[in-house]
Amino acid sequence: MMQWFIYLLVGVIVTLLDVVWVKKSHEKKRFIRKFLFYVITINILTLGLFVIVLGRGESVEAVAYKTIFGAYYLGAAVLVGALWLCLKYLLQRQTTVYFREVTVKRRWLDMLGNVFILLFTIVGLLVMFFADWFIDYFGNITPEQFLFNLKSPIKGTSDGMVQEIVRTPILKSLFFAVPIFILVIYNRYDVVGQQQRLFLKRTVGKALLLPIALAVLVTGVTYGSKKLRLPEVYEAYAKDSPYIKQNYVAPTTQQYQFPDKKRNLIHIYLESVENSYLSKDLGGYMHENLMPELTALSKEGVHFSDTKDPFGGPYQTYGSSWSVAGMINMDMGIPLKIPMNGNSYGKSGYFLPGARGIGDILHDEGYEQTVMFGADADFGGLTTYYKSHGNFNIWDWKYAQANGYIPKDYKVWWGFEDDKLYDFAKQEITRLSQTGKPFNFTMETADTHFPDGYVSKNTPTPRDNQYANVIAYSTSEAVEFVRWIQQQPFYENTTIVITGDHLSMDKKFFKDFDPNYKRDIFNLILNPAKEPEKVQNRKFAPLDMFPTILSSMGVEIKGDRLGLGTDLFSDTPTLIEREGIKKFDHEISVNSNYYNKQFVSEHGSGKQKVEQ
Repeated sequence: MMQWFIYLLVGVIVTLLDVVWVKKSHEKKRFIRKFLFYVITINILTLGLFVIVLGRGESVEAVAYKTIFGAYYLGAAVLVGALWLCLKYLLQRQTTVYFREVTVKRRWLDMLGNVFILLFTIVGLLVMFFADWFIDYFGNITPEQFLFNLKSPIKGTSDGMVQEIVRTPILKSLFFAVPIFILVIYNRYDVVGQQQRLFLKRTVGKALLLPIALAVLVTGVTYGSKKLRLPEVYEAYAKDSPYIKQNYVAPTTQQYQFPDKKRNLIHIYLESVENSYLSKDLGGYMHENLMPELTALSKEGVHFSDTKDPFGGPYQTYGSSWSVAGMINMDMGIPLKIPMNGNSYGKSGYFLPGARGIGDILHDEGYEQTVMFGADADFGGLTTYYKSHGNFNIWDWKYAQANGYIPKDYKVWWGFEDDKLYDFAKQEITRLSQTGKPFNFTMETADTHFPDGYVSKNTPTPRDNQYANVIAYSTSEAVEFVRWIQQQPFYENTTIVITGDHLSMDKKFFKDFDPNYKRDIFNLILNPAKEPEKVQNRKFAPLDMFPTILSSMGVEIKGDRLGLGTDLFSDTPTLIEREGIKKFDHEISVNSNYYNKQFVSEHGSGKQKVEQ
């Protein structure tokens, strides 16, 4: 409230200065129009100076205006307004050129032209600045993730990301559009000189503004689409590849057999955790091993590597490079592709209704299942996904608020921090173990999310780099949690899977990495029901974890393949080992009518719709 009060106060003060100082006669009748003009232009210019020029990003945050900054901002904005009035005074009083207002016969047509000029300018600038911000903020994130989030629920998004969008692409677009806005406002004047000599007729000015605005629109959209590689995305969806249809193995009951004594499953997704955080002698990229506890824990389990190094991992393949996509790959053995036929993920109450994954399989086998997040599970449609594929108990930030685990108004980072997540996870796993059923518990951490990670009150900070401190503490927390599980009576019959969900998107942390270094996702399976044939020099994708996880629970898989994945406990070649990574990644990126009809289509799937 204080923020908007100051913005309005700026408009009032500058308007009063204009009426009193620049022109006393008949200007008072236009007080409201002047007020609106100054509220918009002066505040945008001042915010632009603070954020873009001075680097004061907090200037767009409401909390800043409750401090002395509010007074600083007010003074700066009034100063900007005064400078504008000085320029206006010089133009009107000290030069031989002045503005002569003319009558516009068709005001609605004139107004429509002004709207198009402003719209073209702002949209063109916004697309251009958004593309730059997108790449700078997300790094190597693919355009598919952006399209996915556009077509899925966006609840649960970190507040910091929203603020970054406001203060970077949106504010920049408005800041650089101000000159056009001023020209549009003053387009009701002819510019004349002495003896009423006409310098610039308003109709000529309008004729010049429209093509300029159109050029900004075309340039911005062209630049932005190339920057985001949207033509590549369109090309992928304009074709049809039979690859998925030819290689997909439907996970029907005929394809697998559970052991007589069913094992529990605990899958811990570690946000953005990858092997590059290890020291170089272990296959990482750091001088210091940031994950010593996880390294030690790995000696007790199975870790699949793509090299001879002690640690390696899967290729991050198409449709697996963000959290929801990573989960779909490992849970269903398919990439998460963005349908272009109008369907959406989660918004309509369906999420890949024709596909079948671990949650579906374990539900049919009588498992009790819970998925836990410290964020809002509605983000990316995860509530719909886990409800419709296994009837999971959804234990997220909203659940914690509603059931008194955290205060109603509590929110840090994406919801609540991982310190609390692990405490709540212990309680929920204990409950699951007492139901008399085999259980499946899935959870995802969040503190290592970009940018820079979240420093909780318990995070040690011995290093200069914040993200390195967060990684070290977060992974040590995960190991402490696993050690607790290993002490529980149910552990003997429980398999633990620990994976990164995808490669980190924290562009700043990786800016000095050798581009030839292959970054890969961390993976570890503890207490598996069998021993693997081979753990090193395996070329695989995240979707190979689908049959691998089931196999680690003692499930026998016919032909060693489910979905597009291959059981890594077997010696059967994966599709990447058979085809090569280049061909595999290209083929699954191309549009598949089979995928859209078989997995995405909401008709004839037989799945129950989840009400939103």
